[in-house]
Amino acid sequence: MGHEITPARIEALVYRAPIASPLHTSFGTMRDRPCVIVRVTDRDGSIGWGEAWCNWPTVAAEYRARLVGEVVAPAMLEKTFESPQAAFEETSRRMEKLTLQTGDVGPLAQAVSGIDLALWDLAARKAGKRLCDLIGDANRADVPAYASGLNPDRPEMMARRRHDEGHRAFKLKIGFGRERDLRNLAALRDELGDGVAIAVDANMAFELDEAIAMSEAMAPFDLLWFEEPLRADASNTEWKELAARSPVRLAAGENLRGHDLHAAIDSGTLGVIQPDVSKWGGISGNLPVIRAANRAGMVFCPHWLAGGIGLRASMHLLAAFGGDGLLEYDSNPNPLRERLADDFLEIADGRIAIPDAPGIGIAPDLEGIDDLAVEKWG
Repeated sequence: MGHEITPARIEALVYRAPIASPLHTSFGTMRDRPCVIVRVTDRDGSIGWGEAWCNWPTVAAEYRARLVGEVVAPAMLEKTFESPQAAFEETSRRMEKLTLQTGDVGPLAQAVSGIDLALWDLAARKAGKRLCDLIGDANRADVPAYASGLNPDRPEMMARRRHDEGHRAFKLKIGFGRERDLRNLAALRDELGDGVAIAVDANMAFELDEAIAMSEAMAPFDLLWFEEPLRADASNTEWKELAARSPVRLAAGENLRGHDLHAAIDSGTLGVIQPDVSKWGGISGNLPVIRAANRAGMVFCPHWLAGGIGLRASMHLLAAFGGDGLLEYDSNPNPLRERLADDFLEIADGRIAIPDAPGIGIAPDLEGIDDLAVEKWG
């Protein structure tokens, strides 16, 4: 894929947005919404935009930004790569020894991923194409989406608001106790009706026996999927037993990388694969993962729970290769999504239109979020 690039400057910009209501998961609570935006400027002046995962812990955003600006960028600047894929592969190889030395597998992978997203956006802009058309010859006008991140406190109220805004599919956070989880599911189903799609996300909350019991208890609610019921690194034996006994299809992928994503696909235990392009691999690393999932007959649904740049990139990746997959759209307030994406993305009857503009479709207005800026590297 010949889309030559020569990065002349790579910057990482950190933003934090306060939120009125914390975002709860079974393993922790987000009390603000962080974002690391990556901006790559090519030698010819072209610019591409990416985003690196940084939700947890509190210091994650600043640390990943420093990795982008001080560690990964120097290995790439003023080098000519024949494509973003070539840049990703060479840079990943160069980071391998440092990863062994430090043990920082995730943070370094996320720094590389943020740059990779920016390089693909840059390449698409230079080619004058939408990102989805550059990577997959998509020819799609829109993609289906679902409202995720429904908290365990009166989730039916949030779901009703999002339904009124145009959403037609929803995902509930569970893992807060069997009684509470089932009560929330019942409230959601009562509020939304039988024809509305509902999925659940346990964020690795259960042991095997608990996951089997919960899947059986949730079966009457006609769920889209049961996400991360077990630890991502649970044994294949456990995943296989759960898959054999669960009446609800299983989903996972956001906390897997590289070989482990392919192994999960090959295991036949998942019905839905959910890689997060900002946590590992960017677009380059995940292209072969998605192709393998499609060959295996799995549903590809990109994971996303962060800012507006990565949401756009995920939308284009889904448009290029998604099949029957849905775009994850965080239902909770996030100024770093709303100011960077929501003004341009309209949800109508459960679908989001893909802009005709090159790349991811927007050039973010950084002045418009200057009040949320924390620091900059590169």
